Amino acid sequence: MAVSVSEIRPVAHLPLILGMLRKLEVAAVLDQLLPPHPDNIVSCGRGVEALVLAILDGSHALYKVGQRLEERGMLPLLQAGLQRESLNDYRLGQILDALFAANLNQVFSSLALKALQVYAIPTLWLHQDTTTITLYGAYKDLAAPHHQGTDKEAAPVVPRPAHGYNKDGHPELKQVLLSLGVSGDSGLPLRLGLRDGNTSDSTEMPVAIEECLALGLPGVRGIVADSKAYSQRILGLCLEKQIGLVTRVPRTCAIRQELEAWGSQQGPLPVLLEKPGRTQHEAPRCWRGQSVLRSVEVEYADGQCGHTDLRFLVVHSSSLAQQETTAAATAQTKEAVQVAAHCKHVTAQHYACAADAEAAIAVYEGRARGRRGRRPRPWRYHTLRYRVEAFSQRQKRVGRGRPPKAEQPQVEQRYRVVVAVEAVDRVEDEHGWTVLATTVGGEVCTDEEILQAYHDQHSTVEPGCRWIKNPAAIAPVWLEKPERIAALAMLTVVGLLVYALIQRQVRLSLHEQHQALPGNKGPTTTPTAAVVLTLFSSVMLVQLRMDNTTMPHIYGVQPHHLLVCDAIGIDHAWYEVPSRQENSA
Repeated sequence: MAVSVSEIRPVAHLPLILGMLRKLEVAAVLDQLLPPHPDNIVSCGRGVEALVLAILDGSHALYKVGQRLEERGMLPLLQAGLQRESLNDYRLGQILDALFAANLNQVFSSLALKALQVYAIPTLWLHQDTTTITLYGAYKDLAAPHHQGTDKEAAPVVPRPAHGYNKDGHPELKQVLLSLGVSGDSGLPLRLGLRDGNTSDSTEMPVAIEECLALGLPGVRGIVADSKAYSQRILGLCLEKQIGLVTRVPRTCAIRQELEAWGSQQGPLPVLLEKPGRTQHEAPRCWRGQSVLRSVEVEYADGQCGHTDLRFLVVHSSSLAQQETTAAATAQTKEAVQVAAHCKHVTAQHYACAADAEAAIAVYEGRARGRRGRRPRPWRYHTLRYRVEAFSQRQKRVGRGRPPKAEQPQVEQRYRVVVAVEAVDRVEDEHGWTVLATTVGGEVCTDEEILQAYHDQHSTVEPGCRWIKNPAAIAPVWLEKPERIAALAMLTVVGLLVYALIQRQVRLSLHEQHQALPGNKGPTTTPTAAVVLTLFSSVMLVQLRMDNTTMPHIYGVQPHHLLVCDAIGIDHAWYEVPSRQENSA
């Protein structure tokens, strides 16, 4: 009996992803919102599964989805009898249009709430941040939307590709703004918003807060955001609607400078949080802080402004102080070189009268006539003082040729600017301070809980924004219509939801069972989702031909693969051979 290999399909981690999508009932939820048409071979739910598989496989181009899934051997698992021709770009484009017409926010919220229900995940905090999706191509200018709110009855607003502050470093390309709200537990995305490319973070924050409030999640203490959320209007909105908010006060605010000075004058503040050093040789990291009440001005919905007592948490971080001290020393050295070059340039300029020299000093100090706004501060670590100095120099002769011996040289008086440089001595106690503002009362959350909630901002929403920048997720894209861009961005966030769920459940299971998985540098109990998915790269579907019979065989499944399946709660059957044979005679 001759045995040969007819084909090999590297299924890798895609059955795992599909199993989780089926556990979350993504196709069932979408087919309920968008009932399938009897003439369509691929329903909206199945098409979304195919697109999410393609996104998490590293290729989201619509015309490549069917080919890619066929190469991976996923078409039979996706739908019985499905052919690659059914997953053409025309049909997938229709699915994207249908998703946008159904209101992307409501569609995604249904999927996110289903995930919270399936895995019983508590949500104490919602973390808010924004990122940009860069677009290739010259999109036509669309009319400005007349409404951007949370009214469920309003028609979906098309995000306009436009030039704006590009967070990818491509200011020459158009973009759309993606606003994310994720849970404090493992960074699961629960809310998304697609805005115009030139939307400011400051104007996005009130809309994001309204949408987070519309989710109606029980047990949520509040919203955590970066310094863009600290404004009179947003503070007034949160106080009016009794929404908890935790945000960082910008350095430019006078209240922060006042509180940092207050903290420096106090004795050692209470210890709020302690962590070991990042390396064996690094000292333990310590955060000390204390809450204080200060009266600040806020703006209410009717436009009236008033003063109210607001809670501020003044925090000093030992690790941040060390980083800022090292950075300040490096910056001071670089600035000294720039100051020396500036002084050389200033001294080399000569002026005919003292008034011209004084005018030059006014320009250097940023107080020239006609200038408005805050005076510039070009030097941070040095103080420069300018003064006018008169000097005499030999006047250039008007005539040509050698001067007579009896001719006395003509001397003229000129003026120049002399610079006195003094290095600014900064006290080390000035480094390491952070001030948080919150509308959450002390009886609801302690100082330790407020600080931990803000620390989670760096391990929840920000990694999700970085993952979206990954070329394997959503590279700079070109689609026919802005509606499809928005729908594809929503599906990318669905992929991020699956990605975060895998990481959370695997880590939780390993911790409970005291087990480990192979990692990049040996066994690990806290693998990232990227490490987990890479473990499945050796799993393949092999078609064996024995005489006239073709038998499928799963190659490369290891015990740790099944451990991952158990952790996320899917059946081992996703990595087992179907009990059927195909006769080619």
